Amino acid sequence: MAAILSVSGSPSATSRTTRLLRHLDDRLREQGHDVISLEVRDLPPQALLGADFRHPAIVEATALVERVDGVVIGTPVYKAAYSGLLKSLLDLLPQYALSGKTVLPLATGGSTAHVLAIDYALRPVLSSMGAAHIVQGWFTLDKDLTAGEDGTLTVAPGAAEALGQVTDRFSAALGGRTTVLAPAG
Repeated sequence: MAAILSVSGSPSATSRTTRLLRHLDDRLREQGHDVISLEVRDLPPQALLGADFRHPAIVEATALVERVDGVVIGTPVYKAAYSGLLKSLLDLLPQYALSGKTVLPLATGGSTAHVLAIDYALRPVLSSMGAAHIVQGWFTLDKDLTAGEDGTLTVAPGAAEALGQVTDRFSAALGGRTTVLAPAG
């Protein structure tokens, strides 16, 4: 199966965006993929804001992008665009870092007014970075994501179904199974 990098562009330690990505990472693993998680907020701020391309953490993040077949990019929407934190990382990656990659863009936000942020803000950047295939992304309202105190995530049924479909399309584009098998009993 494919190697996938799951990138959270949220600056928050208690991010619903990050929890959603980790939830979808599990689905992709169940479909046979090798998923590596990257939280941009864990990268050194001075390296990101100072455009330190040679910082070991940035070099490692670049190498992760280079070695995978697909990338899931999740971001909260702020002011009708993806997060500045995610932008900082994308700016440090090589111009064609996504060349030959299949990409799934995901966003979360508090209002349906931000639904188009994926298509009008994030998709053009991913395309300019050479993504071979950007599958249909998905915007999830914050109200459809309930974070438990134990770190669990509950996704509202309608949102869960839609997210499952876009995740399965991404998996299929990478050559993976598109149905989650029930555990052997």
